[in-house]
Amino acid sequence: MVLAQLGGSISRALAQMSNATVIDEKVLSDCLNEISRALLQSDVQFKMVRDMQANIKRIVNLETLAAGTNKRRIIQQAVFTELCNMLDPGKPSFTPKKGKPCVVMFVGLQGSGKTTTCTKYAYYHQRKGFKPALVCADTFRAGAFDQLKQNATKAKIPFYGSYMESDPVKIAVEGVERFKKENCDLIIVDTSGRHKQEAALFEEMRQVSEATKPDLVIFVMDSSIGQAAFDQAQAFKQSVSVGAVIVTKMDGHAKGGGALSAVAATKSPVIFIGTGEHIDEFEVFDVKPFVSRLLGMGDWSGFMDKIHEVVPTDQQPELLQKLSEGTFTLRLMYEQFQNILKMGPIGQVFSMLPGFSSELMPKGHEKESQAKIKRYMTMMDSMTDGELDSTNPKLMTESRIIRIARGSGRPVRDVVDMLEEYKRLAKIWSKMKGLKIPKKGEMSALSRNMNAQHMSKVIPPQMLKQIGGMSGLQSLMKQMGSKEMGGMFGGLGGDK
Repeated sequence: MVLAQLGGSISRALAQMSNATVIDEKVLSDCLNEISRALLQSDVQFKMVRDMQANIKRIVNLETLAAGTNKRRIIQQAVFTELCNMLDPGKPSFTPKKGKPCVVMFVGLQGSGKTTTCTKYAYYHQRKGFKPALVCADTFRAGAFDQLKQNATKAKIPFYGSYMESDPVKIAVEGVERFKKENCDLIIVDTSGRHKQEAALFEEMRQVSEATKPDLVIFVMDSSIGQAAFDQAQAFKQSVSVGAVIVTKMDGHAKGGGALSAVAATKSPVIFIGTGEHIDEFEVFDVKPFVSRLLGMGDWSGFMDKIHEVVPTDQQPELLQKLSEGTFTLRLMYEQFQNILKMGPIGQVFSMLPGFSSELMPKGHEKESQAKIKRYMTMMDSMTDGELDSTNPKLMTESRIIRIARGSGRPVRDVVDMLEEYKRLAKIWSKMKGLKIPKKGEMSALSRNMNAQHMSKVIPPQMLKQIGGMSGLQSLMKQMGSKEMGGMFGGLGGDK
């Protein structure tokens, strides 16, 4: 992902500045020049980059800073703040509410990924407990209804459309009425696109908008146009009341940063970004966590939300108990692998952890890792209950390994690799032995019982350094609430 390259370039510039013996004007200028170069390569407008550089130099006045001030921290904070300002439109977007019928209309040019994005948007909210439905009001493009039908069927989302009716307004109205009667609380209307900004497109959008009275109009935009996103977003905003923007195709070119900054300049909030073709390659766009992850600083709150999504609250105390005992079985490894796969793309999850840059797991490697986890799970499906629940590595004799390989259709070498991975994870898990676990209903005691010493044993050295060593880890643990700590350790076995 090219945004990962942008984040990597900015992180390296900050790291070089941090490694300098003395922070002076030359070191600061070199750092800012490197950051500016990275932003310009990502097609961010020159004026915005120049203004950002001027603002940082004004905030970080090295001559007026008191002796003993942490200049590195001040520069890092200034860079973070200015990048946030560059991407922040300054206004929130409309948020659908469960149980209350809400109509969302998608608009955009042809080829921007509108139909796919409709399904991704519906699937995201379905996982959050909504009851979504899709209406295909795109009668212009051949195959539009077929595409939406296939996507919706795959995601198990109800849909409505017509092969015979040519009036998009009539289809949209019928679809919305039908799903309102079926008590759907999120009705998504997919409209026609065109090859260019034609007057006919805007007139059709206006008619569909007047007929369905949507609560939110979302403009779907292809990020490969870079700075040109400004003119396109403005044109749509003047024709229909665009309430939010989704930027697609952020995984395959060099202009993503330019597109995001250009849309923010139109004061239109970007709510999601599309990072791939698959249904789960869809990320919420929240400026501060996004910039934090871009710079390799992580996003703890997003990580905790993922944990709570996949590890039910009633299972967390049980996992914590196993953690304190330090016993790690193959069955437990299987369960944690399931949790990882439920979280979505691995690279997306890892980028939420401080010290992990998206550059560390390129797109191909991410898919490879996910495929490896699935292979391991297939091999574990060929094991007996006794093998899955045993903590004795000697139990896995050569004859058992050959039987598992045959049963799963994998080479013996793969089974041996899976058992080596189990031993590695068991070693990490055993380091948490002795953790005092509070009784049910006393989860707030966990933050008192948990100490930084336990954590430092299982956190990778690079991640520990990024957090700021032991002192940084202690302050981080103070910041995190008891619920978050419980969730984190409920899923810890699966994230290492």
